[in-house]
Amino acid sequence: MTFLQIEAFHDGITYLDNSATTKPCPTAVQRMNKALCENWGNPSSLHRLGVVAELDMDAARGLLAQKLARKDKEVYFTGGGTEANNIALRGAAYAGRRRGNKIVVTAVEHPSVLETAAALEREGFRVVRLAPGSDGRVPAAALEEAIDEKTVLVSVMYVNNETGAVQPVEAAAAAIRRKKAPALLHSDCVQAFGKLPVRPARLGADLVTVSAHKIHGPKGVGALYVSEKARVVPILFGGGQEKGLRPGTESAPLIAGFRGALEELPEPGPALAAITRLRDYTEERLLATGQVQINSAPDALPYILNFSCPGLRSEILLHDLEAADVFVSSGSACAKGKGSYVLRAQGLSDRLADSAIRVSFSRYNTESDADALAEAVAASAARRRRA
Repeated sequence: MTFLQIEAFHDGITYLDNSATTKPCPTAVQRMNKALCENWGNPSSLHRLGVVAELDMDAARGLLAQKLARKDKEVYFTGGGTEANNIALRGAAYAGRRRGNKIVVTAVEHPSVLETAAALEREGFRVVRLAPGSDGRVPAAALEEAIDEKTVLVSVMYVNNETGAVQPVEAAAAAIRRKKAPALLHSDCVQAFGKLPVRPARLGADLVTVSAHKIHGPKGVGALYVSEKARVVPILFGGGQEKGLRPGTESAPLIAGFRGALEELPEPGPALAAITRLRDYTEERLLATGQVQINSAPDALPYILNFSCPGLRSEILLHDLEAADVFVSSGSACAKGKGSYVLRAQGLSDRLADSAIRVSFSRYNTESDADALAEAVAASAARRRRA
């Protein structure tokens, strides 16, 4: 495909897969270009080029810390959300293993949390996986029951990446305090950051993961908030960058792009109200087709809307929509087409889970995108059911 063909490909499409990734915003692109073409020094170098690159990186760190309402020194840049989750879980588990060996996670976490927990389980940790209710939320009572004096780590995502269910992070923090557990609380806030106020102190979280490419920044860069009171041991070793927690030369251009995305990030309140109206309109249009069942709970984060077309497999509908230039997903991009363990965990039948589609919005979406989606779904269902 030539450059001109790529440009034409993007004209007129309806992109509703923003939980997988978002289009980089203009300020992110501008800052990346400047970092690549002008401020391209190594941030660890002591000469002027290195100092300029380091100052740019410090500005990004400071802005992210401001968004989190925390201190600059508590923010560590990583290669993305997956790396941050690995550092958080392994680092916290190893740091606490003399005080206990129990880890509590939800059964609907991102694969980078669930697979890391499984690896720790093979090393001798005891892992408890808590199932959600039919609304996709893990009951606060289940957290209370699971956490005890041997629990060294609890990981509860803030917003589920497939259904938008908002998880009870604050309840997990309260349970840790009541049980006097030595646990650190980690929250994967990749899908929440920029959409809800993410304040680690308010959530009671010691560790928080965020990612740039979910907020119109570049792929390949994320960050881990680590409370200055929390002890996390390194799992990577090298030149000592990021105070030794994430060694290796920082990707200054990607961090610059992260800064640009943060600069364009609107306040969550007004943006959330607009997205709620768009979600409600989209749901109405989909239900009007007579082909759809909504899987996301009414109180889920409105940026994500999960629905099923019973009897029509996700993969078939996905490609029919793509042919109509409507781009959605069948679940987490990291699952690469595997069935949704999230929907099955909350009790959906195989028939509904196998026909599930995830729609995810950004601030750039409009009602015309919802119209295009509903029309494409109706056309696909009519054509497939006649066949």
